[in-house]
Amino acid sequence: MAKHRIYTTSFASVYPLYVAKAEKKGRTKAEVDQVISWLTGYGSKELEAQLEKQTDFETFFAKAPEMNPSRALIKGMVCGVRVEEIKEPTMREIRYLDKLIDELARGKAMDKILRRE
Repeated sequence: MAKHRIYTTSFASVYPLYVAKAEKKGRTKAEVDQVISWLTGYGSKELEAQLEKQTDFETFFAKAPEMNPSRALIKGMVCGVRVEEIKEPTMREIRYLDKLIDELARGKAMDKILRRE
């Protein structure tokens, strides 16, 4: 079976859409970056480097410095699918990020988005 096309899509091509979605709802680019950093372990310089390299989604997640173990606490629906039920690991990571950006855009408190007690 062929890979989903999102795997080969450049993360840099979708990143501005994440930022626009958040900013449209009164959130900031810095908050989007904080969410990405929490999930993947990329620092601001590392994230910028990935954006400049036009890294695809599959590589972006495969080379992430440290995927947050608390990401397993992310539950809910994205694109009509429960993220916790997605079997394919890379697609699950992509949907985790989508879910976090959705929560940010909905105005959820950062402590709740980042699954802090």
